[in-house]
Amino acid sequence: MTKPDAYPVTPPNERESYPAPSKPPPLAVYIHVPWCVRKCPYCDFNSHPQRGALPERAFVAALAEDLAHDAALVSGRTVTSIFFGGGTPSLLSPDAIAAILQHVHATLSIAANAEVTLEANPGATEIAALSAWRDAGVNRVSIGVQSLDPVGLAELGRIHDAPTAERTVAAALEVFPRVNADLIYGWPGQTPQGAEAEVMRLLALGIAHVSAYELTIEPNTPFAAAPPAGLPDETRLGAIEAAVHAVLAGAGFTRYEVSAFAKPDHRARHNLNYWTFGDYLGIGPGAHGKISFPGSGILRTRKRAHPNDYLSAGQHRNRPDRAQGLDTSSVTNPYTAAAHWVQADALPFEFLMNALRLAEGVPRPLFTERTGLPFAAIADTWERLAARGWVVDDAARLACTPLGWRYLNTVLEAFLDPMVC
Repeated sequence: MTKPDAYPVTPPNERESYPAPSKPPPLAVYIHVPWCVRKCPYCDFNSHPQRGALPERAFVAALAEDLAHDAALVSGRTVTSIFFGGGTPSLLSPDAIAAILQHVHATLSIAANAEVTLEANPGATEIAALSAWRDAGVNRVSIGVQSLDPVGLAELGRIHDAPTAERTVAAALEVFPRVNADLIYGWPGQTPQGAEAEVMRLLALGIAHVSAYELTIEPNTPFAAAPPAGLPDETRLGAIEAAVHAVLAGAGFTRYEVSAFAKPDHRARHNLNYWTFGDYLGIGPGAHGKISFPGSGILRTRKRAHPNDYLSAGQHRNRPDRAQGLDTSSVTNPYTAAAHWVQADALPFEFLMNALRLAEGVPRPLFTERTGLPFAAIADTWERLAARGWVVDDAARLACTPLGWRYLNTVLEAFLDPMVC
């Protein structure tokens, strides 16, 4: 594949050389819906509290224009998955979801068996909407349960109660063959016994995919400004995590990624594309994209973040984004805030921060296939980590050992700073 005639950024200087994959990887589409009912205190995603009626018509039109611009980057390629993330995509009406998917199908080539996921929150989901989403083309939902303990829900600032979450999951399982539920553990006051009870209560509904995340205090969140009291210490947190993992393993779930657990044939295909360094168009406010051009390089894109700025993008085409200090004068898509070609020294970390999240890792040749770099680019660091027992010493596979997986951040730091290992 060659670069498109219209570049999203100024093309690389003739004297510059960027690593390029040998062939295009699988392609996905991520669609960001930025609104939520109320911002959760732990959330650092690009989400904004809903103020009155959502501007659905303008939003759908902006997404369609954004997509039409970016479609030139992936001409001739087929999309294998679509993901509506947020924010809270379930705040959009079923008609809006259907209209967005119609635009996607009219603009891109979509695989017949493409996975189409929509994130939904129990407090912002009408049960009747589930069938309408299915009829629009959604075939998988991811439900932000987060907790089934009333204390946990209050600590996490969620707007729903446990019975509502259970009803939403149960109703989704009647409509969709593939359903994920998100859980957060390690909230203030949680005990290992309580965490175990929450997971068992969730599994009793018949779900086959669970994403279980440790509560982390992210910068620029209310929790960062005022950390909640009663967070578990390291010992109790370890016991809570062990309880969550043990219940899932005992119920036949495989931990195939750091935070993802699934029964056979229920792994998240869209997320697997991220973790194996596949490509994706990022459409919508603040959405990130990654597009590979064999023989040329790998392009990273980021869209205008604030919903108002995004919706009015056509009015300030090719103007600097003053709010973020970004120069978009060379960007042809007015919805794009920033874009750059990935430098060779950044690629090993970018690849491995995804691939090493997988329990099985990835085939070693995939590193060169997806980055354009030889394995020699990371060989010295890999050998030092293998000598410490943190990564596997396997000519066919790139993966952490159980010990290395436990200290994944330290493993990854070694590919930024060789002095780490």
